[in-house]
Amino acid sequence: MTIDIQYVQMPTSEAMNTLITTKLKRLSNKYDWIIRTQVHFKQENDPTGKGKICEMELSVPGPRLFARSNEDDFEKAAANTIKDLEKQLSKRKAIMNKR
Repeated sequence: MTIDIQYVQMPTSEAMNTLITTKLKRLSNKYDWIIRTQVHFKQENDPTGKGKICEMELSVPGPRLFARSNEDDFEKAAANTIKDLEKQLSKRKAIMNKR
């Protein structure tokens, strides 16, 4: 699996790169048919106190999977995004196993 992490109009964080890579490798071990992952971190002005956005797109057999989270810090946003993708992956696996 190839992992592409981008920080949109903000500085790169090696700690976040390590955290995301570790979590995505764990996901890749469980679902070995993930081809590529694109991760985007963005920061927006949000009056609710949130605004730290994490978007992930997975290239897998069939349509691509996408998830997005908006939280008050990037670690929470990344964790929620990965949790959403894991739900989508388990559904996709169930569909693939029925064929």
